Amino acid sequence: MRQRSVEAPPPSAFTPAERRLIARLRTPSAVQRFLNRLPYNTEPPPARATLRSFRGVARLRTAHCLEAAITAAVVLEQHGYPPLVLSFESVDELDHVIFVYRKNGRWGSVARSRDPGLHGRKPVFATPRALAFSYVDPYVDHTGHLTGYVVVDLRRLGDYDWRLADTNVWKLERLLLDEPHRPIRSSDSRITRLREWYKAFRRKFPDRKPVAYKGRERWTELPREFRRAHPENRRSPQRTQRAQR
Repeated sequence: MRQRSVEAPPPSAFTPAERRLIARLRTPSAVQRFLNRLPYNTEPPPARATLRSFRGVARLRTAHCLEAAITAAVVLEQHGYPPLVLSFESVDELDHVIFVYRKNGRWGSVARSRDPGLHGRKPVFATPRALAFSYVDPYVDHTGHLTGYVVVDLRRLGDYDWRLADTNVWKLERLLLDEPHRPIRSSDSRITRLREWYKAFRRKFPDRKPVAYKGRERWTELPREFRRAHPENRRSPQRTQRAQR
């Protein structure tokens, strides 16, 4: 029987296919590219909700945001990164989770989402708070905006097998839901401006989502479905508002 541990599993705990995948994905950017290529796990009816471990994602080759964060944590833990995730809370209870790491003293992230602005960030942020705030603007849509964040070390789960279980790992989600989140505050006027800009874009281009946000140069590469060039995506909501005034 495989030994469960708070620490990273030894290579022998992984299957040969999993070991080959881990060996290939040695950096956060490599993991981000791998996740970008996976179909997003939309859990369509009649299928039930899932929370698969790395083993499940590696086998089925699909992931939603938390499954992607788990995958990044397991793979990069094998390359010396601690298994840290950052959990976001939103006013509409549509939350988001990303893997976070430090490189040369700066914070970056790896993530998968149905929204282009909620993917990874380059390691250029001085603190987790600064990294979290880079997600504020692109989180705003018809109903959502961020209200809080927290960084959690998944090793706190002790001997619970969140890395390689063949079953859903709901205890991990419960850990994140129960953890007190630090508040993220934005002015009502800012949220309203961003929401109106978002709604106008989606009315005009219902098959696309905007990517022209301030700080876009600090994002990592997006999945292919979000990389279609479009003139309206070259203007940020801030630039649009200045032009209107």
